[in-house]
Amino acid sequence: MSISAISRRYARALVELGAEQKCVTQYGEEMARVSEIYQAHPDFAVALESPTFSLENKSALLREVLGKLNLSEGMNKFLGLLLKKNRLRFLPSIQQSYQDISDELSGVVRAKITAAKKLAEDQLKAICDVLEKQTGKKVLTQTATDPELLGGIQIEIGGKLYDGTVKTQLKRIADTLKKG
Repeated sequence: MSISAISRRYARALVELGAEQKCVTQYGEEMARVSEIYQAHPDFAVALESPTFSLENKSALLREVLGKLNLSEGMNKFLGLLLKKNRLRFLPSIQQSYQDISDELSGVVRAKITAAKKLAEDQLKAICDVLEKQTGKKVLTQTATDPELLGGIQIEIGGKLYDGTVKTQLKRIADTLKKG
């Protein structure tokens, strides 16, 4: 079974459980925190994935770390299940799948907007309004700056990249001129 299939399966199960318990957002936030810690501390991940440590030792280590995060009982049980089934290594992928599935259920789409310089609030609002009108969904944005773009913006939304940057337009002009 592929990593993405495993991740989607666990994510879907947790979203369904979260929907029943009305904790979808809470579970998403908790899993994002745990996934961040898991990725930021490779020694922690190695210890939990190591076949040389017993399941009891791994469980104790996981409980100790999770205890400091004040996670919900449901999330603690879910992470314990991942540990028991030797699936913790998929946590970042499960977290991404969880976010995708929960966004889809709640009618939300995420967009990454990259511009040459920081966008003003009114510009960002206007872009969001257009994206919401096009997608029919609420748009949550993440912004970034990249001075190499020279001007314009790039928008990555729903797996598609819309590139309206000066850099790309200049490249297209240069390609057209080369072709004759």
